[in-house]
Amino acid sequence: MFTGIIEETGELAGIKRGASSMELAIRAKVVLEETKIGDSISVEGVCLTVTSLASDRFTVDVMPETFRGTTLSSLGPASPVNLERAMAANGRFGGHLVAGHIDGVGKILRKRPQENALYIDIAAPPELLAQSIVKGSVAIDGISLTIFELSENHLTVSLIPHTAGETTLGGKKMGDSVNLETDMFGKYVQRFMEHAPKQPMNADYLRRNGF
Repeated sequence: MFTGIIEETGELAGIKRGASSMELAIRAKVVLEETKIGDSISVEGVCLTVTSLASDRFTVDVMPETFRGTTLSSLGPASPVNLERAMAANGRFGGHLVAGHIDGVGKILRKRPQENALYIDIAAPPELLAQSIVKGSVAIDGISLTIFELSENHLTVSLIPHTAGETTLGGKKMGDSVNLETDMFGKYVQRFMEHAPKQPMNADYLRRNGF
């Protein structure tokens, strides 16, 4: 589990590509502290498992499902990536609950500065927009952000200068793709509403319907 507060921007140090899989070597510093093989690190919002460690980098495997369903397949040598270690039980909770399980890929439609903010319109699949609310949370490339506007085909978020400068999102251009993870609680509420019982609920009903 993550919070969407990016700890540092790493750099892709090596890629081994398969037909629909990858092994990534990522150069980093902060996220290597106290990290062990088998730990989870969010890379561009994707929860990945550390498979090896060196003094200045770590490696992760990207399986076919992740390769096909995220932006990781488009990374190249020296690509910057947002990094966050899994949340410590005794740590501060600065963002929102982020699982690192990407729901879909969006595309940047427009970027516009407004005083000290950078507003970004992102096209998103209808099913993800249905799970979103204005002033609710969304993780974009692993960054916990607030939704300021929703339309039938896109959502709008705003970056403060720190976020724009310290993550990969500030440097992305119109037409670039981003990983999207909608709010976990919104997905639970949607599922509950879609499968709401016509009779009083009991423990057996909840168990059979995955609640």
